[in-house]
Amino acid sequence: MNKLIHLAKRAYTSFNNVPLKGEDFEHVERILTPDEFELWWAMPPRDQRHSIQVLERFFNVVPWIKRSEQAAALLHDVGKTESNLGWVLRIVATIVGPKGKRFTSYHQHEAIGARLLKGVSDPRTIELVSGQATDDVAKALMDADNI
Repeated sequence: MNKLIHLAKRAYTSFNNVPLKGEDFEHVERILTPDEFELWWAMPPRDQRHSIQVLERFFNVVPWIKRSEQAAALLHDVGKTESNLGWVLRIVATIVGPKGKRFTSYHQHEAIGARLLKGVSDPRTIELVSGQATDDVAKALMDADNI
């Protein structure tokens, strides 16, 4: 039941796909490298908005996070862009699982994100985006991502 509530909240909060305002971009641009920002910019507005919310929650729990860890918060879902799924299809993919190329891509977004960031980001950013890190900062990032 808790997972269903979590999924319903996530679906509701990701419904808004209205482009962000300039001050949001400026804040993100101060954190990310130009190459990272280009990847972040390619994300749909709903994912951009979510990434900023995750960064804020992450920073509230771990206020001493490094730039590379802040970048991971902003880029943790960058791999989802490859699946090119809209709001409804993401919900379907979550329910039915990794069936077909696009749904599988959506479920493998951490590995895809790490691949996209290779050669572009700090190794720590990549480690966190990949979901392979298990330290306290990684756990705090995961908690910040869970609404």
